[in-house]
Amino acid sequence: MSDIAVAPIPVDDGEQPLPPIAAPARNALIDGPILRTLLWLAWPNVIALSAGTCVVIAETSYIGRLGVEALAAMALVFPCVILTMTMSGGAMGGGVASAIARALGAGDIDRASTLAAHALLIGICFGLTFMLGMLIFGPRLLELLGGRGEVLANAIAYAQIFFGGAVLPWLLNTMAGILRGTGNMKLPSLLILNSAVCQIILGGTLGLGLGPVPQFGMRGVAAGSLIAYSISVSIMAWYLFSGRARVVPKIRGLRIRRAMFVDILKVGLVSCFSPLQSVLTISIFTHMLAGFGTAILAGYGIGARLEFMLTSVAFAFGIASVPMVGMAIGAGRIARARQIAWTAGTLSFVSVGAIATVIAIFPDLWVNIFTEDSAMRSASRQYLSTAAPMYAFIGLAMSMYFSSQGAAKVIGPVLAQSARLVFIGLGGWWLSTHDASAENFFVLAATSMVVLGVLSSSSVILTRWGPKGGAVPEVRPALS
Repeated sequence: MSDIAVAPIPVDDGEQPLPPIAAPARNALIDGPILRTLLWLAWPNVIALSAGTCVVIAETSYIGRLGVEALAAMALVFPCVILTMTMSGGAMGGGVASAIARALGAGDIDRASTLAAHALLIGICFGLTFMLGMLIFGPRLLELLGGRGEVLANAIAYAQIFFGGAVLPWLLNTMAGILRGTGNMKLPSLLILNSAVCQIILGGTLGLGLGPVPQFGMRGVAAGSLIAYSISVSIMAWYLFSGRARVVPKIRGLRIRRAMFVDILKVGLVSCFSPLQSVLTISIFTHMLAGFGTAILAGYGIGARLEFMLTSVAFAFGIASVPMVGMAIGAGRIARARQIAWTAGTLSFVSVGAIATVIAIFPDLWVNIFTEDSAMRSASRQYLSTAAPMYAFIGLAMSMYFSSQGAAKVIGPVLAQSARLVFIGLGGWWLSTHDASAENFFVLAATSMVVLGVLSSSSVILTRWGPKGGAVPEVRPALS
C-alpha cells in the first residue's frame, strides 16, 4: 500500500495556464464496485475454508474409527477448541484487521506497521493464557461439561496436547489478521489450505497409527493440528518480516504504546465476548444433552460440526468485509461502509441457508460420512432436520459481527450473542423442569439462532457508525 496520493497545488504566475489537478489514485477497497470487490476478496477464503471443511469431515471420520467414546470426547472438547480458533481468528484477528484497515484508509502506513507489532504481542499473551488456563483447569472443566470415564479420559488427552501449543493458533490467526487488514486475503487462505492438508495427513496418521507410525489416539490427532499450524506460522512470519507485505511489523526499537493496544482491543477484546458466549451457549447445551446419553451427545456433535462448517462459509464473506468497511470508515465514507455490511450479510444468509436446507431435507448426506451406529444416526437426523434450516441466521449474524468490527462498533452483535445465551439458559432450564425430550432441546437451539440473527441485524441498523460530530473529510489512499 503506497502513501496517500496528494496532487501538488498549482501556482498561478500569470504567464501560463494552470495545469489540471490529477485525480487521486483509486483504491479498489474504497472505490471499487461493492459486490465484485467483496466476492474477489471472499473467494480465496471460500476455497481455503472448504479445505477446512475437509478437515472437519476427515477428523470426525477417523476419530469415529477410534470408537463412540472418542467421538463423544471430541464433542466434549470441541467447544474449547472452537473458542480458541474463533477468539484468535474471528474476534481478536478481526480486531487486528479492523485497526490496520482503518489506519490504511486514513493513509497512515506507519501507524499500521506499529499496530501490527502490538498485535503480535497481544497474540502471544493470549496464547499463553489459553495454554496455562486449559492445562491447569481443563480437566475439571471437561468434567463439569459432563465428561465421565473413557469419554473424559479421551477429552483430556486431546486437550493436553492441543492447548499445550495454544500459542501457535493465536500467532497464526494474528498474522492472518494483519494481512487481511491490508486487503491480502490470498496468502492467509493459502496457508489455511496448507494447514488443512497437513492436519488431515498428520492427524490421521498419528491418531490411527498408519504404516510404521504407532497409534497415539486423541493425542495424535491434536499433535497433527499443532504441527500443521507451526508450518503455516513459519511461512507467514517469513512473508511479513521479509518486507513483501504492505505492512511490516515494527519490532526493532519498538516502543510499547498504550494507544496502539487500545485501538486493537477496543474491537478485538469486546469481540472476544462473542465467541466466548457462543461457546458457553454450546457448552450449556452440551451439558443439558449429556443427560440423554452418549448416543444423543455424539449425534448432536455430528450435527454441530455442520454448523461449524457453514459458519466458515459466512466467515469467508464476513472477514472480507472487515478491510472494506474499515477503509471506508477511515476514509469517511459511512454510507458505503453500511452498504458493504448489508451486501456481505445477504451473501452469508443465502449461501449458508441454501446448503443447510439441502442437508435438512437429506440429512444422510452428512450423517453417512461419520457413523453407522443407528442410535447416533437417529439423533443426528433429528437435530439436522430441526436446526439446520435456521443456520442461515447464524450466517447473517456472523457477517453483521465482522462488518461491525470493521466499523469499530461491535458491541451490538456481542449483546445479541448475550441475548442468545440467556435464551438458551432460561429455555433449557424450563425444558429440564418439564421432562422435555431431546427433540424439544433441538427446537430450542434452532429458535435461538433466529433470535441471534434478528438481533445482530437490528444492532447494525440502530448503531451510529459515523462520528458524533457529523461527517469527516474523505481521504483516498493510493492503491499499490
